[in-house]
Amino acid sequence: MRIETVWRPEDGAELPALVWRPGPRRMISSGMLGGGIGTAGWVLNAQVPGAYARMDPVEHLRELAARFGLAGPGVGLLTAAEVRSFQQGHDGGVSATATVGLRVPTWAASPEGRPDPVLAPAVPERFRPGTINIVVSVPVALEDAALVNAVLTATEAKTQALLEAGYDCSGTASDAVCVAAAEHARPEPFAGPRSVWGARIARAVHAAVLAGSHDYTRRWKAGPSSRGNLSELG
Repeated sequence: MRIETVWRPEDGAELPALVWRPGPRRMISSGMLGGGIGTAGWVLNAQVPGAYARMDPVEHLRELAARFGLAGPGVGLLTAAEVRSFQQGHDGGVSATATVGLRVPTWAASPEGRPDPVLAPAVPERFRPGTINIVVSVPVALEDAALVNAVLTATEAKTQALLEAGYDCSGTASDAVCVAAAEHARPEPFAGPRSVWGARIARAVHAAVLAGSHDYTRRWKAGPSSRGNLSELG
């Protein structure tokens, strides 16, 4: 799927977003807008300020979709990470795009009441977003069970990449994923990591998240002069 970078003014700044317009695809997503399984024609991954405080993110995503001319069913994701620093992985016709923010790395099974570690503890709480958004394009149709399995496979590959990049976490608390499969031909029944298409999904996601994690590390260690606004790291 071809990626477009689009811009809009918000909160006194020009903020970017990534847009995919592949036409009708069978998608599964954990996104707030268009989440679940269904046919959708576009995906939006919009960058928001680090101090994002809107309590109506679904309505916000609808507003952004209308601004960018995205009509009909689609999937909307939000992140405070710098979306222009997206990274991609490709394998056997599968492509994965990841925007990576890791200021608050998180273990999924963490003891109740234990706060997540923050890479910048001096930063006020409202400036502590951290999100990894992943969009995967698969050139074949997948049965609904295989779509669910694809999300599991992508998540496992994401965590593998984070550990290899030196991050002690399984992800962040606000990560989201979208898998877009073709709608034609007989659907594939499997997408686990040892199936043909699941293995390709895993390798593509791993490559994208690993590159994004290393890029995040480089920008963070480079210091404030190269980070720009705090919200750009997420």
